[in-house]
Amino acid sequence: MHRSDNELINIFCSSGNKEALGVLFERYMHLVYGVCLKYLKNREEAKDAVIQIFEKLISEIPKQKIENFHSWLHVVTKNFCLMQLRSQKSVNEKFTNWYNDSENFMENGYVLHPVDKEEASNDKDIEECISRLNEEQKECILKFYFNNKCYRDIADEMGLDEKKVKSHLQNAKRNLKLCLEKKNEKKD
Repeated sequence: MHRSDNELINIFCSSGNKEALGVLFERYMHLVYGVCLKYLKNREEAKDAVIQIFEKLISEIPKQKIENFHSWLHVVTKNFCLMQLRSQKSVNEKFTNWYNDSENFMENGYVLHPVDKEEASNDKDIEECISRLNEEQKECILKFYFNNKCYRDIADEMGLDEKKVKSHLQNAKRNLKLCLEKKNEKKD
């Protein structure tokens, strides 16, 4: 039996039945994915956002009086994506601040990039230095700097403690800096 959006919302809100929410979300998953892809311009980030939005619905739907689920979900999705983009912009600004003050290389509140002010002649040097890292350091560096993952996400994905992730990142940054310095010495 095909239930309306409002019936599914009522079932979910009254009983906490996540299957009703799943049916509702499945109807509009293509919409959510399309909006995420439009704003985030990256398929993997859009897929991740779809999952995060679904998780957000579990807590948000009971708090809201929703007249038109389709329109409401579109607004929720758009706002989620805009917050993601705003967050990325903030990360980029923090990186710029850090780069201009590299004295805080090892430990600070900014998101760091593995390349210090050492001059790397090209991305090939960076890629080669990253490839020389041990597997844990390499995976942490790639997830943190190139996939914009936080310590917690990396720890969950790798089955590690957050402190261990932080340690791998610090060691990797130090090793990358040393590797790039050696490469630059050879070029001089």
